[in-house]
Amino acid sequence: MRNPRPLLPLLLFYALSCGGAAPHAVTPSPPAPSAASAATPASRVLAVADGIVDDMFEQSPEAVAMLRPPGARYDGWPDASLPAIAKREAREDAWRAELGAIDRASLGAEAVTLAYDVAAETLDARSQARVCRSELWDVRPLSSVMTRLGDVATAQPVGTPELRRQALVRFALVPSIVDAQIANLREGQKRGYLQSEVNVRQVLEQIERVMQMAPEASPFFSPAARDADPEMRVKLKALIETHIFPAVGRYRDYLRTEYLPNARKAFGVSANPHGAECYRASIRLYTTLPRTPQQVHDAGLAEVAVLEAEMTALSKKSFGGADLKTLRERFTTAPEYRQKDAGSIVAQANDAIARAKAAMPRAFGIQPPSDVVVEPIPQFQERTAAAHYLRAALDGSRPGTYRIRLYKPEEQPIVLGESTAFHEAIPGHHLQVNIATTREGNPRIARFLFNSGYGEGWALYAERLADELGLYSNDASRFGMLSNAAWRACRLVVDTGIHAFGWDRERAITFVLDHTAMPRTQAAQEVDRYISWPGQATAYMTGYLEIARMRADAKKALGDKFDLKAFHDRVLESGAVPLPVLSRRVEAWVASVHSRSPQVSRGPQTL
Repeated sequence: MRNPRPLLPLLLFYALSCGGAAPHAVTPSPPAPSAASAATPASRVLAVADGIVDDMFEQSPEAVAMLRPPGARYDGWPDASLPAIAKREAREDAWRAELGAIDRASLGAEAVTLAYDVAAETLDARSQARVCRSELWDVRPLSSVMTRLGDVATAQPVGTPELRRQALVRFALVPSIVDAQIANLREGQKRGYLQSEVNVRQVLEQIERVMQMAPEASPFFSPAARDADPEMRVKLKALIETHIFPAVGRYRDYLRTEYLPNARKAFGVSANPHGAECYRASIRLYTTLPRTPQQVHDAGLAEVAVLEAEMTALSKKSFGGADLKTLRERFTTAPEYRQKDAGSIVAQANDAIARAKAAMPRAFGIQPPSDVVVEPIPQFQERTAAAHYLRAALDGSRPGTYRIRLYKPEEQPIVLGESTAFHEAIPGHHLQVNIATTREGNPRIARFLFNSGYGEGWALYAERLADELGLYSNDASRFGMLSNAAWRACRLVVDTGIHAFGWDRERAITFVLDHTAMPRTQAAQEVDRYISWPGQATAYMTGYLEIARMRADAKKALGDKFDLKAFHDRVLESGAVPLPVLSRRVEAWVASVHSRSPQVSRGPQTL
């Protein structure tokens, strides 16, 4: 799953640093803290929490277009100018002060306490991460203007005269978005905040691929392609030709002639001003835990060793005891272990998801109400984007979507496909996110915010849970699951290596290749992602280890009273809460089970 801009754990997984017209509020803004001071502590907390959600929606038109909450408008863009960012930060500081003046113990209601905990952690992490000044160097393949415009276009609702009008108004504003992005990057150049050269080249490649398309074939044409009105097709094509392509071309020219020659030659964020402090803050932001780079690095090395021991045992059981290097090479290069074509990738994903759907009642009491479908990553992104999940619309108009990578299918290993489907769809992101989004009894901040430590930790846990449920079709795919876990452990080593310990790109790629069954093209793509997005890749394994620890602790404490379904439901019912908040909630559940009188066993307590 992709996350938004580095300073905001929001709905999607890419940056929000674009600008333009003033945004349209999705819901009425909460009272300012001064106006709320006479209200009850509970109402003040909910006002702050709702304000965080409203601000998130205002800053993320792609998130709103995908989620489609009640009252949303689809004809504006957020203002990402530096003065606007300063105003948002001042508002967040006021919210932090408001929460600081409230006695948490006096709140009473569980939902209000949950809102307080999530809001407090979110605001503290954002404040700490401001040192990164990410809005000044946001040139990343996962969050470029190109990517963001394409994602908004493919999610933009149409189908009525008013929605068509809003779409046309929104896309007429694209030149102002590009101008705001260029202005921020120029300011970053002046202050020494720069993106790595390798990532700038990738964004330029994305732009070139789109600029070579006919207007009707571009991602920007999606609203008209999904609408039955022929006039909409004519008008949007004209906008693409007269507004969007010229603006994107202007951005390309700026990056190529002005930015690229001055881009950061070093790979790590440590080369930026306050880079070491930025990286520590990024680890906290994404994992929601106060870990140092050295702690993260050491945890990764330890987990790689644990996983390689598991792979060695599996090799002895099913693959003649071949050493791991030989086995990885076999699974990566042997024709019988490579995908035949794009259709085989799609079929494998759909088959895995169908098996997972059938198995979910064995492990979960709470079920996701919306369906999930498989679709390819858009062509202009397919070389630089990884598989990811996009959430379902609240109104039922769009299912959850698992986007798969079809770039050079004949180079993709079969053994990695099933675990990735379980991660992105069921029992991973789709199950977790769709449950969170649709639980109307929870505060909005628990329904709609996302943090990587919990969300990505859960999705990695889901890959292991799929093994417990017997969902892998063979031991080769089980090896792929272990390889995928080793890849996430490698991320702890490689991300910290790049951003804290001076690793170069080739050293990082070699480490990934030495410990996973990943082809070189994918390993390089992954390392380039870590270069562009400091800290986010550390969330996956860190979150998984925390959730696994909570389960082990609960099982040890409860003994034969431990119920796996109940544990999963407790972990999922409150949304993507920060990991320390989740730990406290699991501990409270364990205490509540202990406090009850002995009950008759409800059947097997493990799978």
